Amino acid sequence: MSTALSFQRRIGYTFRNVDLLERALTHPSWLQDHPEAADSNQRLEFLGDAVLDLIIAEAIFHADTTAREGDLTQRRKRLIEGRFLSQLALEIGLDAALHLSASEESTGGRHKSAALEDAFEALVAAIFLDAGLEETRRVVLGLYGPLERRLASTMTVDNPKGRLQERVQPEHGNNALHYEVVRTEGADHARAFEVTVSLHGQELGTGRGSSKKAAEAAAAAAALLTLDRLP
Repeated sequence: MSTALSFQRRIGYTFRNVDLLERALTHPSWLQDHPEAADSNQRLEFLGDAVLDLIIAEAIFHADTTAREGDLTQRRKRLIEGRFLSQLALEIGLDAALHLSASEESTGGRHKSAALEDAFEALVAAIFLDAGLEETRRVVLGLYGPLERRLASTMTVDNPKGRLQERVQPEHGNNALHYEVVRTEGADHARAFEVTVSLHGQELGTGRGSSKKAAEAAAAAAALLTLDRLP
């Protein structure tokens, strides 16, 4: 059984125009070794990003009729972010179906998150061009499965900044939080940072860490505790 045929069976869709599938599976590096190839998946990726955004946004919009805009925005982001899409690509075996140059293959390109994300979006576009929106919606939502289960899998308990953002966004918007480094100590090889996080100018928490990222996470965790104590 050919790779293209077995891949189509895995995703539950058979292409009328198999050239679209081949293009979706063609990493830009492939053209270096095969200049006769028609095109890579870059243009398809552009279209697929928009189509996927629409399908997922519509699905979560109808799934929870009481959710506020901020909640819907965060759910959509989690379901179309690169890390999630690359994992979904691995689930359907897209990595094994990619066409890569020898040099890209030798550097692990088949498993790079960016390549997998781009290829998944290109695949969505290829189905859209081959069959239209309704069929693309069917295939995509079939690959995702129950969205609530997917959303639960994207929740990371070790991401206090993300949880804090989700907490304040529905009422205060996207840009209400402000992180500021208020102190830096130690030599370059043993630097310590102190960061505060504020909501509309009101300090919610302070954290320390060996990097700005770690200090911001600690500050966000402290802010969550502050919000939990509010009436």
